[in-house]
Amino acid sequence: MSTFVPTSEEDPVLAVVRFTSELSWADAGPEVADTQVSGLCMEAEEFMLSGRWLDLASLILTTVDLITSRVSEKDLECIFTVICNLVTRANTPDEALEMAQLISAKVVQQPTDRPALRLKILFNLYNLLENPYSKFFVYTKALDLAASGKVTENIIPSFKKIDSFLQEWNIGRLDMRQLFRSISNILKDNKSMAKDSFAFLTRYLATFSGSGEDASSMNEAKEEAVQAVVDFVRSPDIVQCDLLDLPAVAQLEKDAKYSLVYQLLKIFVAQRLDAYLDFHATNATLLKNYGLVHEDCITKMRLMSLLDLSSNESGEIPYSLIRDTLQITDDEVEYWVVKAITSKHLSCKMDQMNQVVIVSRHTARVFGLSEWQNIHSKLGIWKRNIANVISTLQANKISEGVQGVQGQVIR
Repeated sequence: MSTFVPTSEEDPVLAVVRFTSELSWADAGPEVADTQVSGLCMEAEEFMLSGRWLDLASLILTTVDLITSRVSEKDLECIFTVICNLVTRANTPDEALEMAQLISAKVVQQPTDRPALRLKILFNLYNLLENPYSKFFVYTKALDLAASGKVTENIIPSFKKIDSFLQEWNIGRLDMRQLFRSISNILKDNKSMAKDSFAFLTRYLATFSGSGEDASSMNEAKEEAVQAVVDFVRSPDIVQCDLLDLPAVAQLEKDAKYSLVYQLLKIFVAQRLDAYLDFHATNATLLKNYGLVHEDCITKMRLMSLLDLSSNESGEIPYSLIRDTLQITDDEVEYWVVKAITSKHLSCKMDQMNQVVIVSRHTARVFGLSEWQNIHSKLGIWKRNIANVISTLQANKISEGVQGVQGQVIR
């Protein structure tokens, strides 16, 4: 198989045109091939001289499409490196976007054929672009390719930088909505990233403001809202949830099909084990239909109920109250406290002599206005305490200085 090696004697773009056209016409015989190759090279030169970079990209991609399966990965990467670099010659940002769209469409056309390489090509294209929206467009294509080609492990690390990307892209609400849903779906396939998937699904639902949204748009979010509720209830690790505040979720309350799902969410967010057991007594089939296991739900509700008990102002919880609320035996109280501690949702001390749990920190089930006010109050106390310490230190320093001067005078 021939190998593409651009030389300094010919522009890399023309070298790619010549290489791909020769390979695509190789079976037609020398007479036909020479004519076609010469014609394509001349056309490419004309495009370059007149600055018609979009037409040039289209021309090269047409020939590449004919020989993709016949070249090595190394050659294909080299060819697309040259093609992608054409976006740096674009006359306007709009032209660069059109070229990026054209190149991306060709790259993702066969997502299962060397998907890791194709994803690498898209990343290369992304880095060559300057226009923020063009970058965003290519990134979304990379998401689609990673999912279709089953190489999501190559793009998941980039999710940690999404917030900085969003600042750079400065995209609108609809684009943001599409992005969050795609990322959530990718993470959902990775069981170890259930919390991250839930976080992005929540961010997706948060893009529906409720005001000004047409009915069809809000209706679009119903299935995802239900999925978010189910994911939250199912996950043993997620205890903090702000879904109730989202209009996309709130619409389920009056929906004939999903009102019970909303009721289940309210129980897990704001109520205790007894409320869940009452709900299960009449809606066991509903839970099974959504793949929820009753025993797992009881385990989570016991933890949620313990965290709810931890939110009292005194910071002390009698063992007997834990026993009755969690519906467990006296011997199981400390087991559940330790379980909450090891899950890092509770910091406390167990006073076995007085049969009391003394809470120093707990994860709030809902982080709303009252939680922010509590933090503001604590920060105010810490600020005053630090100010008092600084004042004391300064006073001591002045006192020591005066004493030193007096000692020198006496001597």
